[in-house]
Amino acid sequence: MKTILILLVVVSVACALDERQQETIHQNFPAAKLLDIGNVNGYIHVTGYNGNEIQMTAEKTIEARSRDRMEAAKRDVKLEITQSAEKVSLQVQYPSRQRHWHNYDFDYNVTYDFEIKVPVSTSLRLGTVNQTIDVSNVTGDFDVRNVNGRIELTDISGSGDAHTVNGRIVATFAKNPERSCSFRTVNGGIEASFRPNLAADVRVKTLHGGAFTDFEATGLPVSMISERRNGKLIYRSDRTHAFRIGNGGPELKFDTLNGSIRILKRGQ
Repeated sequence: MKTILILLVVVSVACALDERQQETIHQNFPAAKLLDIGNVNGYIHVTGYNGNEIQMTAEKTIEARSRDRMEAAKRDVKLEITQSAEKVSLQVQYPSRQRHWHNYDFDYNVTYDFEIKVPVSTSLRLGTVNQTIDVSNVTGDFDVRNVNGRIELTDISGSGDAHTVNGRIVATFAKNPERSCSFRTVNGGIEASFRPNLAADVRVKTLHGGAFTDFEATGLPVSMISERRNGKLIYRSDRTHAFRIGNGGPELKFDTLNGSIRILKRGQ
């Protein structure tokens, strides 16, 4: 099936010191098992729908100090697209001297904001460095990574990992996960909502914050770390608290340094 690429230059504005240019990129792909997006500056929004195509809209914005640097940004930073029956891959490529997110002398900045519609069963591998990642209404598995931004997963039914560094994580499950899941951040809270029939083994870890659940739970043995000091074997807790919901099941891990953890029961 042929794809259609439409480039629309929206605006190019010259300011006293700055150049700014925007364009909108539309492209559709046949359905694939996996959507793989590697972004740097910009958000990723993915929504499941009852269709048989992956529909992409990418808003590209370039800001530069001069017209010469604008042209350099156009040459340097590319959206690399590959596709097969197994995977559609959208990778924002920066030159190595920019360490994958900024030019070393900050003379230009390129942002890609992605709005994507996927068939509901599509699995997702999504990553960005600066901005948010939002996913809704998908049943496939997920691997979502961020650095400076929140992650929000709404009405999902798969299993997987959601990790960020500076940002909150919110996950709402339309169907309880059948395999292990991991939710981890450093600076931010974690909130996950599950169906009332949840059965899982849960591990939570937070240093500066509390942990709460409104499910009935039974405590499990505390994880211990061993180390040898002065010829003696010392055991200590790794600050993880474990408990079982229902009859137990897949392992659900929640880990944050600065923030609270909330594991909630959704309505019917």
